[in-house]
Amino acid sequence: MYLRSIILLAALFVGPVPSSSVAAQHEHGGKAPEKLGTVRFSTSCSAEAQPQFNRGVALLHSFWFKAAVDQFQATLKNDPKCAMAHWGIALSLWGNPFGTPPRQPDKTVQEAWAAVSKAAALGTSSEREKAYIAAATELWRDAQTRAPSARLAAYTQAMERVALQYAEDREAALFYALSLAASAPPTDKTYANQLKAGTLLEKIFLEQPEHPGIAHYIIHAYDFPPLAPKALDAARRYAKIAPSASHALHMPSHTFTRVGYWQDSIDTNIASAKVAKKEGCTAEELHAMDYQMYAYLQTAQDMAAKRMVDVLLSVVKRLDPQSLCGAAPGAAGVFAAAAIPARYALERQAWDEAAALEVRPSEFADADAMTHFARALGLARTGKVEAARHEVARLEALRAKLTAEKNTYWAGQVDIQKQVAAAWVAHAEGRTAEALALLRQAADAEDATEKSAVTPGPLAPARELLGEMLLEAKQPSEALIAFETTLKKEPNRFRAVYGAARAAKSPGDRKKAAQYYRKLLDICQRADVPVRAELEQAKKFRL
Repeated sequence: MYLRSIILLAALFVGPVPSSSVAAQHEHGGKAPEKLGTVRFSTSCSAEAQPQFNRGVALLHSFWFKAAVDQFQATLKNDPKCAMAHWGIALSLWGNPFGTPPRQPDKTVQEAWAAVSKAAALGTSSEREKAYIAAATELWRDAQTRAPSARLAAYTQAMERVALQYAEDREAALFYALSLAASAPPTDKTYANQLKAGTLLEKIFLEQPEHPGIAHYIIHAYDFPPLAPKALDAARRYAKIAPSASHALHMPSHTFTRVGYWQDSIDTNIASAKVAKKEGCTAEELHAMDYQMYAYLQTAQDMAAKRMVDVLLSVVKRLDPQSLCGAAPGAAGVFAAAAIPARYALERQAWDEAAALEVRPSEFADADAMTHFARALGLARTGKVEAARHEVARLEALRAKLTAEKNTYWAGQVDIQKQVAAAWVAHAEGRTAEALALLRQAADAEDATEKSAVTPGPLAPARELLGEMLLEAKQPSEALIAFETTLKKEPNRFRAVYGAARAAKSPGDRKKAAQYYRKLLDICQRADVPVRAELEQAKKFRL
């Protein structure tokens, strides 16, 4: 595998595909020119169909799936023999490879299998195109009996062969790099797949600085705390490369969230949500709103956050949970709809509000768990122990449901939430030693995995909550370690920075406390007036 990667990297210097392909942007309907970036993907399709195909690939690279399918279908009307247009439809129907559910809807599977079958049946004189079609077939072959993860792994292997065999084809290298990053195990802390993908992409980015997929996939490849700074250049550029795509406007916030650049995240998600609403991609709109809410709360812009809560239901009414429009599937919209009010309560430590959150059951157990987790914390922190126990039981039921659905990742995440909630119940009952042991176990489990791309971060990081409980247990030195460890993974988090200041102050390290209080004030330069009580404390603190 290592030798093959070296060969592929070396091939990147051979030179790009001949420039018979064209820029994927055009004027339409008298509107301002659409800007999706520039894609070079030569095919054996007709000269008239090639620009349409390129636009479809550009849309696909920005995960604008419904529009991509429509564009590939339009390509087929122009050239019914364009087998690669069927390939594009099949790949678009896969959806976001970083959020693929354990089982896709039967209708999607049928449509995708029909597309790859038509591509194969049409045939093509190009062996390269046949290889692309064969690779896409791996995504959908035996979909009823093979898990999406197994099919993605097979596709990754197939795309590696395509990229190696056609080393001059940059698109093959891009799709291979994307599959590498998407198939990386969430427990692999060496980030082997991600680093390999990022290295491939960075080389090509030097050649094609206006390509939407390269910038996009670099952000995904480095969407991890130790790697995120490597994606900042791509994050700054992607929104400018393809501003007509809502996901291109949202995706930079993945990097901005990882490095704690909150206002940058707010600004780009405002733009993303606006475009998503215009295009009718409600799940994408909600996904952008969730990231935006997270950033507002870190900067104590609570009035802006409250406005988002106030309009949430009107947005949710437009959501089709089964939609496949943009990068965020309908399930991500349901997740965001549950997470947004839960974040608003928990980040402000408004425990009564958290306890009173309305449960809106859905078909997605991971989304439902957001509400039950927030309710459990709110009830436990306000002394309503019996009701909190009921929420812990609901989390266990949701964990079991996810396990039965073979959704291993989210079953594990909900199990962490259950442990955290049970810890606060134990603490409320005076069993503090047991509570701390449970929280340490939950924090270790959370640190051992990575967050899903569907969320900017956990509702409340387990290690941060451990720090808060240690403060209540009069163990400030241990609390400081917990908060500082949290900040290494989640930089510039309001509650962790404030907790570190309090913890440092308690054992008498007033110099460090002052540093953290100043940091909190810097993070919250745009905070509402009147400010949160925590910021008042920061302003009043003196060495």
